[in-house]
Amino acid sequence: MSHQALIQIKDIGRKYVIGSETIHALKSVTLEINKGEFVALMGPSGSGKSTLMNILGCLDTPTRGEYILNGINVSDMSDDELAEVRNKEIGFVFQTFNLLPRSTSLDNVALPLVYAGYSKKKRDEMAQRALESVGLGNRVDHKPNELSGGQRQRVAVARALINNPSIILADEPTGNLDTKTSIEIMGLMEEIHSRGNTIILVTHEEDIAQHAHRIVRMRDGLVEDDYPNKDIKSVSPRLAALREKGTDFENI
Repeated sequence: MSHQALIQIKDIGRKYVIGSETIHALKSVTLEINKGEFVALMGPSGSGKSTLMNILGCLDTPTRGEYILNGINVSDMSDDELAEVRNKEIGFVFQTFNLLPRSTSLDNVALPLVYAGYSKKKRDEMAQRALESVGLGNRVDHKPNELSGGQRQRVAVARALINNPSIILADEPTGNLDTKTSIEIMGLMEEIHSRGNTIILVTHEEDIAQHAHRIVRMRDGLVEDDYPNKDIKSVSPRLAALREKGTDFENI
């Protein structure tokens, strides 16, 4: 893992004014994440983790404080500027997959490249490679309703990887999946991390967080705890055991 700071958040605050009430979703958060880290962001409902995730993903801006992403100060950017940073720097994986229902796996994965201005031929080539990298090279022409939940999430992961982003931001990526499929998706996340990608995993599930190498816990708009995970759970041995039992991962 590199010790080069990819994310630097300094005294970030975010408040929302609703009528006469002011809600301080984030009070004061200072955080540094290095290139190549695998971080789990945890916290109960109302802890501020979703607000922090939206700021990290350039989906929202802080009320105060500074956010430096890969050397770029994104704290005061306009919506158009943030959209450009999102497309270049961040790959999103959502709980609900967020796939276009009438589009094939190939077209879903290639979508970010449309905004980046690549030709159709180049988009298709890159999307094909991305799908092969998540084990779905034989599902390029399938639409979401022709895929299992695990396969849909793998399409979403391929889409997140397509632009070679600085960060993979995974928001409850196993939230809609059964236990066996969750194991497989976390195995894929581990593999992506082993290739050098930086992953921020937002989850409320302790067992899912244990796959990360660092855990950041939030409560009441503040970082309550931030520590290296000394008991990292690796999927690989369990995947090997499931394969020995003859599990067909293509159908998961």
